[in-house]
Amino acid sequence: MLQSEGYRVITASNKKNKIFRLCDMLYHIIKHRNSVDYVLIDTYSTTNFYYAYLSSVLCTYFGLKYIPILHGGNLPERLKTSQKLSRQIFTKAHINVSPSLYLISFFENFGFKNIINIPNVIELKNYHFKKRQIDDIHLFWVRSFSEVYHPKLAVKLLKLLQEDGFKVSLCMVGPENDGSLQKVKMLAKNLNVKVEFTGRLSKAEWHEKSKAFNVFINTTNVDNMPVSVIEAMALGLPVVSTNVGGLPFLIKNNVDGILVPPNNVKAFKTAILRLKNNELLVDQITTNARKKVEQFDWEVVKHKWFSVLS
Repeated sequence: MLQSEGYRVITASNKKNKIFRLCDMLYHIIKHRNSVDYVLIDTYSTTNFYYAYLSSVLCTYFGLKYIPILHGGNLPERLKTSQKLSRQIFTKAHINVSPSLYLISFFENFGFKNIINIPNVIELKNYHFKKRQIDDIHLFWVRSFSEVYHPKLAVKLLKLLQEDGFKVSLCMVGPENDGSLQKVKMLAKNLNVKVEFTGRLSKAEWHEKSKAFNVFINTTNVDNMPVSVIEAMALGLPVVSTNVGGLPFLIKNNVDGILVPPNNVKAFKTAILRLKNNELLVDQITTNARKKVEQFDWEVVKHKWFSVLS
């Protein structure tokens, strides 16, 4: 989106192999060290944390201004377990950008004051709001298949609802990440339930796919400020999510979504049946959610980026 505002943006890396990806990132920093003003580093809490560390070391060596963008919902734990590396990355940064207020509180408690909040963004004009009616229950799940996102819970929820006599379908959208996809498929087979697995879809493809569904579920055990949830809110899907990490900073319970405890399939079932049995609640939640995500529109957020990059 910065490109559309006249900025020259060079990206790295789309390599699937982790070693090749790291090498490609470092290569781009070296190659373009004399022609860039800032290096933006997407920073997560797992393997990518070490990519961010090595990138920050290289930027420091070349005297480049770098900006970590804090995505990992488990970064608070990383601050505890990798204190030396964290100081290298975050203390020497030009500024740290957090999409959520959730992470800012942790970083400030660890002494990092050079941090600001710039939300994840969407282009709201591309999101068609559709009112949802819940007669039969059609569940929609969008994430990479990773253990921390607890995709198995979605399948267990499907089974529980079907056992209670409800007509339910489940579509799970996202790529394999850590072997979880095969485990989820095996669970579905063992529980004798039918799940639609689409694999990776483009935004446009999953937005179109979502039109046939009426509840968005976010089953994660660790999270920050997931764009997929923001997108679901923009599309008019009522969201039922675990109340972990940054989710309570995004969703106000029973106002623009429903929050439930993590790893609790019965709580998910109860929340979904509340929606099914209360059309007014669905309308209120989805209308409020659409209004909330207006603050994440690029036309609103871009001015914060202009300020950082000026």
